[in-house]
Amino acid sequence: MVFKYDVLVIGGGHAGCEAATAAANIGAKTCLLTMDMNKIAQMSCNPAVGGIAKGQIVREIDALGGHMGLVTDASAIQFRMLNRSKGPAVWSPRAQCDRQLFINFWRETLDKTDHLDIFQDQAEELLVEKNDASAETEQRVIGVRTIWGIDVYARTVIITAGTFLNGLMHIGKKQVAGGRISEPAVHNFSESITRLGITVARMKTGTPVRIDKRSVHFEDTEEQPGECDYHQFSFFGAQRSLPQLPCWTFNTNEEVHETLRNSLSESPLFNGQIQSTGPRYCPSIETKLVTFPDKQSHPLFLEPEGVNTNEMYLNGFSSSMPWDVQLEAIHKIPALRDAKIYRPGYAIEYDYFDPTQLKPSLESKIVEGLFFAGQVNGTTGYEEAGGQGMVAGINAARLCTDNQPFIMNRDESYIGVLIDDLTTKGVDEPYRMFTSRAEYRILLRQDDADARLTEKAYALGVAKRDRYDWWLQKKENINRIETFFNNTSVKPEQVNGLLEKIGSSTIKGTTKLIDLIGRPNVSINNLSEVLPQLKETIEASPNRKEEIAEATEIKMKYKGYIERERIFAEKMHRLENMKIKGHFNYSEIHDLSTECRQKLERIQPETLAQASRIPGVSPNDINVLLVLMGR
Repeated sequence: MVFKYDVLVIGGGHAGCEAATAAANIGAKTCLLTMDMNKIAQMSCNPAVGGIAKGQIVREIDALGGHMGLVTDASAIQFRMLNRSKGPAVWSPRAQCDRQLFINFWRETLDKTDHLDIFQDQAEELLVEKNDASAETEQRVIGVRTIWGIDVYARTVIITAGTFLNGLMHIGKKQVAGGRISEPAVHNFSESITRLGITVARMKTGTPVRIDKRSVHFEDTEEQPGECDYHQFSFFGAQRSLPQLPCWTFNTNEEVHETLRNSLSESPLFNGQIQSTGPRYCPSIETKLVTFPDKQSHPLFLEPEGVNTNEMYLNGFSSSMPWDVQLEAIHKIPALRDAKIYRPGYAIEYDYFDPTQLKPSLESKIVEGLFFAGQVNGTTGYEEAGGQGMVAGINAARLCTDNQPFIMNRDESYIGVLIDDLTTKGVDEPYRMFTSRAEYRILLRQDDADARLTEKAYALGVAKRDRYDWWLQKKENINRIETFFNNTSVKPEQVNGLLEKIGSSTIKGTTKLIDLIGRPNVSINNLSEVLPQLKETIEASPNRKEEIAEATEIKMKYKGYIERERIFAEKMHRLENMKIKGHFNYSEIHDLSTECRQKLERIQPETLAQASRIPGVSPNDINVLLVLMGR
């Protein structure tokens, strides 16, 4: 056994699994180094995947040839498409998963991946050597030394250590070192990285109490069923097959709040014990009480953790209060008055590294061949981690063959938005993706991620032939339905009955179908009920015909909005194509503001467009650079 690889991935979480399989699928000799092979892709918090904007990321991972969507569909026990009351630009799939099955399916995926070894050990020291004098950086990575003294050499290294680097857990005044509950923290490894000039800081996240299902009074809850239609995460895989379980919802009350308020002095978040920054958009229950003092109740969701377990996740009740305070508070909720818990909620602090020290490829600007992905870049969420892992794995493999890095623009994917935000703006709190962060939301829908990315992924080698053929077949079916709408006209007697029924104005003469589909209440489904030829055209799709019909309808119905946003994106590409890295000594350009010079010096943007997105760089500063570029 020779410990020499092209790509070494440190950490077997969501970023690490996607990074390792992406690199191996491209053909790089890859090793995944993980502390526990039985905890591969562990869902440390809620066993749920997707949600607002996060669901789009998972579909992009799938379109790129990744596995999170496939594993989620195989382990999904409740699926919902969020935001259905709004436009399709913000529809977002979400699934509650069986926690153990999710791990099992990921482990099976890794075991079946060619060119990929798994080794159970813990990284302790990053190995580097002095770089060539002509190189961009002074040093380059050559591997890792483990706690057992094994030197694992690699041409590139991807760090995806999650919350394990100097992890410290808090329950009340009690503090225990750990990466997550019952698992040890990683010490010394952060220090071996920061000695190289890479900046480290601390962040905090948390998780709620886990409830025994047998002790819940479900008669005092409101059941929230899932959806059993054709929607799922993977464009490519088999239909979801597990039984669909409900979730339940109820609220906190003033008694709960009073119990928690009386013990705020014991909360690590408010007594000075925790100094680091937590996620603003997923606050603890005690933070909610302080932030919204006049709110009399907060919604909670009780969600199953698996098909064959009584363990349930209390969504909305993340806390680091003393365990007995947590228990007393939940007993004030009627549905949980007799609740037994498996374990209390806790907070965890951990190390992360400044993502503005990374290139858009996620390679370090300081150490050649060193990549970072996931929570170590200051993000939160399995989906954000998986998307970064895909990009880091692809680029680490490409660096080994001297290929150009794979970088997605902001109009190509939410993953592109995520990475651009991280590397351009940095983070001052755990970064979470929202649809509002993307200026091209109409172009970045969940239904068309394969149209945007699968052909590129196949060209890279990360998406295999069967996945590519599946997309080509879908593309052909979409074109066939679209052609039918463009070339087919209908008479009033064919459709007026339907139009009256759905409250749409009737037509007076022969009308093209493409003109009807733009109406709000008109859909492919209701048109196919009165037009047999259209139904035949849809049924001709051999697979996933409902999904194909929906994607086609969105494409036709919102064609004007899509084209307008595409034109705007193409205008912005002019700035994206203006490469400025290495052209300027910013400290000498006195026409730029002081803040601008400092920011440009530190971040060293690749393009003029990236420079324009840096906080503190004004439009006037960009004009100055444009004039200098002209000269």
